[in-house]
Amino acid sequence: MIVRNLCDIEDTERTIKAENWESTRMLLKNDNMGFSFHITTIYANTETHIWYQNHLESVFCMSGDGEIETLADGKIYPIKPGTLYILDKNDEHLLRANNEMKMACVFNPPLNGKETHNADGVYPLEADSVT
Repeated sequence: MIVRNLCDIEDTERTIKAENWESTRMLLKNDNMGFSFHITTIYANTETHIWYQNHLESVFCMSGDGEIETLADGKIYPIKPGTLYILDKNDEHLLRANNEMKMACVFNPPLNGKETHNADGVYPLEADSVT
């Protein structure tokens, strides 16, 4: 059994910070569950270009509000607490936060822990691991 508390791993090597977001990686590839689980904060008044070409992701909004725009068709979907969006086709998108948003995220295949977006908004398939 694996038991972790978010407050015990925030601001440790399991928290990755970028310009528009920070993500605490609670479950990673080396936990051998077949997916990774993260609590991600999207900073207020930001827009982030994301295109997970190597991963599928599902995201549940716990707090805050914003919107997601899929670039293939220009559709905009509001995000508020209780919203789940699933990037089941490696959807290239823009994520906008009106207010700070707390999101619970699941990735398949799982992340190793040190991933950040490259210039195209992509996470590499393999990155350095977090223990």
